[in-house]
Amino acid sequence: MHGLLARPPIADLVLQVHGRTLHPEFFDVLSTHRLRREGFDLAVRITRSGHVLTIENERMIATEVVDVEGPLPSDRLLWNARLRGEHGGTIRLWDDRTYRVNFQVETLTPAAFRHVHDEILTDACREGILHHFSPNRRLSFAPLAYVKFDSKPGCLFVSTFHTFPDEHAIVKTQSLLERSV
Repeated sequence: MHGLLARPPIADLVLQVHGRTLHPEFFDVLSTHRLRREGFDLAVRITRSGHVLTIENERMIATEVVDVEGPLPSDRLLWNARLRGEHGGTIRLWDDRTYRVNFQVETLTPAAFRHVHDEILTDACREGILHHFSPNRRLSFAPLAYVKFDSKPGCLFVSTFHTFPDEHAIVKTQSLLERSV
């Protein structure tokens, strides 16, 4: 556990994809959700810093992590990037699966941040998983973590939105696991 009282700065975060499961004790897990979609088991862990998504079926495992850079196992680390700007990558998993991951860090004006924060709350009322954090300061916005997913046969799409009110910023990730063509 990281033992943080508030969300860390975005500059301290990385996005990693591992070809294995990672033990929950590596993370400060605040909530856990399990889903079964189109032949995939999806474990969603909301952490103080971001999320841990583990997607698996009988043939493969992929774990996506948005967290502070720390002492995670390096064996089967498939992709690693610091959260800055916008970036993406494609990873070939086994013979028939491709994992595409993209992220964007967007810093907004205070008014635009409030608007996007409200849009996330509205969307979360309809679908997905929402976690409200405690506000960092009295009378400030509470950080949010929002995860939504869509699936079709052989394909799983997951989007996440993490708000950082002290920085007026939003971290967005989009992950697509699909059969390779």
